[in-house]
Amino acid sequence: MFTPFAFVKSAAAPLLFISASGGTETTSGSFRIHTFTTTGTGSLVVHQVGSAPYNAVEVLVVAGGGAGGGELSTNGSEPGGGGGAGGVIYSGSYAITTGTKTVIVGAGGAGVTSAKGNNGANSVFDAITSTGGGGGGYFRTGSGAGNNGGSGGGGAGITSTTGLGGTGISGQGNNGGNGVSGNGEPGGGGGAGEAGNTDGQGQGGDGVAYDISGTSTTYGGGGGGGGFFSTGKAGGTGGGGQGNPTSINGQDGTANTGGGGGGAGFVSTPADGSGGSGGSGIVIIKYQFQA
Repeated sequence: MFTPFAFVKSAAAPLLFISASGGTETTSGSFRIHTFTTTGTGSLVVHQVGSAPYNAVEVLVVAGGGAGGGELSTNGSEPGGGGGAGGVIYSGSYAITTGTKTVIVGAGGAGVTSAKGNNGANSVFDAITSTGGGGGGYFRTGSGAGNNGGSGGGGAGITSTTGLGGTGISGQGNNGGNGVSGNGEPGGGGGAGEAGNTDGQGQGGDGVAYDISGTSTTYGGGGGGGGFFSTGKAGGTGGGGQGNPTSINGQDGTANTGGGGGGAGFVSTPADGSGGSGGSGIVIIKYQFQA
């Protein structure tokens, strides 16, 4: 007697999700978040990836902000330009493979006395590199121009000529604002969301907000320019430092935002001023890890 074959329905293959380790690990619902805040080189080790859409991660890479420009108490006393924000690069779907991925968190540019601000350092995740912000202009260096960077540094305030703002990189940031000749008003540093001077002469450009950390946070604000016989201008939202808020020195950009440092200013008591240091960058990776 013929016996029919018994057909057995095989169980569906289980879904494979990304599995990784590195940085500070947190969860938000069904998502795992890896946050890197310490300047220098680290790594994300990817142990497993699944098939689409579980083979891609959300990534934010923010470089270090540029320092504000310094100020010299003699020969015109022109205040320094605001530091440009570090470059901000976001990808909502970055294809990932197994293995060790390099992570670099860029330091902010160091503020210095009576000199152009230093650029911030680049930040890196795997094949993504965001560029450090440009330092703010100083009237005795390069005709007072701000440095180029992820966002450009603001030009110095010069009585005889215009200190030009530095150039930002499209897709990462914006240009720094120009200084104004004749009245010593410097330009604001460029921000990730807008150019320096957008909200007024000397004000830092605003940054951009992302909720990749689980909370909406603004990154990449430009530094404000220094003041001439007054306090300086406001930094942009997203960690930009104010130009000389209480004395001659610019305010530092906020750590782990890539904010530019504020420019040094001139007050009634002559003294050489330091631009504020740029804020350090940050790298954040996020992905779904369970159904």
